[in-house]
Amino acid sequence: MQTGLTDEELAVLAQKGDKAAVELLLKRYKNVVLSVARGFFLSGGETEDLVQEGMCGLYSAIVSYSAQKSGFATYAMHCIKNRIIDAVKVSSSSKNYALNNFVPIAEGGEEVYREEKSPEDELIKRENRREFLQKMSKNLSSFEFKVIVMYMDGLTMAEIASSVGKPVKSIDNAIQRSKRKLQKIFDQT
Repeated sequence: MQTGLTDEELAVLAQKGDKAAVELLLKRYKNVVLSVARGFFLSGGETEDLVQEGMCGLYSAIVSYSAQKSGFATYAMHCIKNRIIDAVKVSSSSKNYALNNFVPIAEGGEEVYREEKSPEDELIKRENRREFLQKMSKNLSSFEFKVIVMYMDGLTMAEIASSVGKPVKSIDNAIQRSKRKLQKIFDQT
């Protein structure tokens, strides 16, 4: 078998399409990936997610390795580390704040409400929605209001764009502006 070959030789074989060489390199470096991943924290994720990113980095090292640059181990370590660092940076960016700080509504398929809703509950729910919509309409432009209501009703951005005759990017921008404005309102209350 190929177990006696160096990492550099295996990388060359892998680039020529040898799947066994790829598998062997992935096995050889799995503990390295695990070791690197344990040194990082992924906001909203687990070590296994970082291991997965590291394995992707290792695979890209196998595919892109060039013997003229350095030894395979050094190159693979850089690729693994860079991929994991990128994943950590992306997960901790403000863009992913909501995803990383969510609170699950129900655990393990439990139903949130088990009892039947009374007519009073339905009336209160409708009244709360009406008040919420009034507050939104006072603080959003008419276009933003229209878009965010459609979005809250479950329409996709493409469906909203088609409905209002605007590009999807305009819809996305309106939703993001609306979210920022509404967040400021709720932070004040």
